[in-house]
Amino acid sequence: MPVQLTMPRLSDTMEAGTIVRWNVKEGDVVSSGDVVADIETDKATMEMPVYDDGVISKIMVEAGKQVPVGTPIAIITVEGDEAGSAATVAAAPVAVAAMSVPSNNAPAQTAVPAQSASVSPPSVQFDAIRQRVSPLARRMADEMGISVSSIVGSGPGGRVVKQDVLKEAERLKSGGARPMALVHVASPSQSSTAVVPIGAGASEVMLSGMRQAIARRLVESKSNIPHYQVTMRFNMDPLLELRTMLNVQLEPQGIKLSVNDFIVRACALAMTAHPFFNASWAGDRIILHGDVNIGVAISLPMERGGGLVVAVLTQAQRKGLREISTETRALAEKARTRGLGPEDMTGATFTISNLGMFGVDNFTAIINPPNSAILACGAAVEQPVVRNHQLVVGHEMQATLSLDHRVIDGAMASEYLQTVKHNIENPATLLV
Repeated sequence: MPVQLTMPRLSDTMEAGTIVRWNVKEGDVVSSGDVVADIETDKATMEMPVYDDGVISKIMVEAGKQVPVGTPIAIITVEGDEAGSAATVAAAPVAVAAMSVPSNNAPAQTAVPAQSASVSPPSVQFDAIRQRVSPLARRMADEMGISVSSIVGSGPGGRVVKQDVLKEAERLKSGGARPMALVHVASPSQSSTAVVPIGAGASEVMLSGMRQAIARRLVESKSNIPHYQVTMRFNMDPLLELRTMLNVQLEPQGIKLSVNDFIVRACALAMTAHPFFNASWAGDRIILHGDVNIGVAISLPMERGGGLVVAVLTQAQRKGLREISTETRALAEKARTRGLGPEDMTGATFTISNLGMFGVDNFTAIINPPNSAILACGAAVEQPVVRNHQLVVGHEMQATLSLDHRVIDGAMASEYLQTVKHNIENPATLLV
């Protein structure tokens, strides 16, 4: 049977994607695992692999075009297919391709096709399409009224399994809200943005899909969440001294701890003592999460679309400095070379944005829903400070929390920052 490729949901916030370029053409032979296209999501440019062996018999969406998740984009003919099968499948998604891009708070909906003599009902047309959905997952989705076409499967070969359906049901139950991309953005993607001259030396920059999504969510976050900020200074000298000593000892093992690794560890431990920092607003209730999943901002090179993505360190409260460092570096390398998968960017309950490594002294960040807080860390600046009633030269860092006042009030914020301050200024506590 021919296999229909559809625009995949490559991130938890993705509603539509742009095909930056096709790496194959009609008639090319492909094998499972081959990357056939580069897709720009609302977060980054990511690779799209295939999971079948066959021939690209038809490309249905040209490079540079943005289409909603679930839209058919290509057909693979596998060995043994009948000659006319690909044409039959290619004709099937006419109505589906007309889907509009759904709003941020609603799941993708398939337009109801108009019946005509030339177009068969979708139920007949799609019988020829190989769908990777387990029988149990399909039955559950039908009972819950959930369309499996827009669910990214976590099973082998992208197969939709029971857990994927339950996760989608929970998202819809909570109002359809999805975690948003981190709102700090670098340069637009060279591969998908265009500069258009408009005269007199002026020009317009056409927004990429990522830029459009982030712009929309910036407004939504600031409009819907009552932000406020709390700032505190930390004495960084003890941490910097310990980091230098540990890195000398760990150098033979190829491990180099960063200041950010210590900050992640300090915040994760503090969140176990202050559970409302590991919480989400849910309208008529507050959800206190179990595991501490910390999102860490990673900058992307221009060839991967530029901007920042948020990689998630799951169960961060259980991880030591060495594990945090190793996992963060692995995620950063993956993001900048192959691209992060949905499983790498899903489930953050708290976010850290660190511009100190770029020399920024102080800044504020916009909350990354459904988180209730984001910590913006500046640089550890060497400056005159008062220690033990003496004027000395030391390193201090400013950290600013942006908070959702519906979940966290000012007193709670100060208590949390006091705990983080104690952890950072007494870094030996981070080793146990």
